[in-house]
Amino acid sequence: MTHPLWPLFDLRLRTPRLELRLPTDDDLVQLAAVAKAGIHPPDEMPFAVPWSILPTPDFERNFVRFHWGLRAGWSVEDWGLDLGVFLDGRPIGVQGLYARGFSVLRTVHTGSWLGAPYQRRGLGTDMRAAILSLAFDGLGAEVAETEAFLDNAASAGVSRRLAYEDDGLGRRAPQGIARDVRRFRLTAERWRTVEHPEIQIVGLEGCRELFDRRPPGAP
Repeated sequence: MTHPLWPLFDLRLRTPRLELRLPTDDDLVQLAAVAKAGIHPPDEMPFAVPWSILPTPDFERNFVRFHWGLRAGWSVEDWGLDLGVFLDGRPIGVQGLYARGFSVLRTVHTGSWLGAPYQRRGLGTDMRAAILSLAFDGLGAEVAETEAFLDNAASAGVSRRLAYEDDGLGRRAPQGIARDVRRFRLTAERWRTVEHPEIQIVGLEGCRELFDRRPPGAP
């Protein structure tokens, strides 16, 4: 363990193309630049909170405050893990995993973004598969949930490729106008049927207690 005070910094998820890890403050500077350069067309809003269109310097300051807040607010009952996604050592996006009451509910939620130059290359599927492997194979989750606005075909496509099932509709209003979202649900049983790239999880044992009050192997 190289980060005994915050062992999440030792956690690594690796696919044949990507590495996912907790971003350092220097990484956050680079990730903010990737996000500011563009994630979606200006006439679209794929996020429930419209953080991606804030002007400078509010954008950059809110960006780092959000990531710092996830670290500062972490508890075993309410946690959010936003991992930087790296391609050939360069940061290209963020993949998140979130849970409340995980020790009992065994349910996680996911969210992500990917810089525009890296979209439509299958990388979104790879990074979602990596975080699902952490959830199901590493942490013993039983259910993973996510959602996407009805016009966000790319996000919905990733969910369907990874065998999520439709789970109804909801509503969000990121810019003060109500819009429908489609919810998706994936069980551990269905995850075990999914074809996905080989995924390596490194450093989990050193930080497992931060995610779950239930000891490994407990019913």
